[in-house]
Amino acid sequence: MADHSIVIAGFGGQGLLFTGKLLAYGGLVEGRELSWLPSYGPEMRGGTANCMVILSDEPVGNPLVDRPTILMAMNAPSLEKYEMQVEPGGWIFYDSTLIPANAGREDVNYRAIPATALANENGVPTLANMILLGAILEETGCLKSESVRPALEKLIPASKAQLIDADLKVIALGRETVKN
Repeated sequence: MADHSIVIAGFGGQGLLFTGKLLAYGGLVEGRELSWLPSYGPEMRGGTANCMVILSDEPVGNPLVDRPTILMAMNAPSLEKYEMQVEPGGWIFYDSTLIPANAGREDVNYRAIPATALANENGVPTLANMILLGAILEETGCLKSESVRPALEKLIPASKAQLIDADLKVIALGRETVKN
């Protein structure tokens, strides 16, 4: 399986750190080497937030991601900040509901997903992050499909277990947005 260096960025409150944790737990389920490094401003909700996730078959020596192979951007400032850092041949997934059309580079793959609009249309306005994650999983294969449920079960407390099926449904919706 390929190594993936992932940056997930946007505003606090968009579920960015949860998305990174889900990828990290999925990596644990698969027995992969990994790191998860969160970063957020003092404002938390509404402030800037990002996390870096590395999924690898080899030990991870440095948790910092300087040249991501995958960028998930949920606001325009995050896309502007990280777009030029993405490895040539890498992937940029962005919420086209919140970010104007963009294709600033010809050496990366862009996927504009109207994640916020889709989340609102489906009655789950807080799950735009999971829609983008579904698109990422479908296009990049950074996690196996069967690793997602056990990762969600590890992250979501038993008292909120009903959220697992909602997350899986929205991840599937995100996968559908990029299928041909």
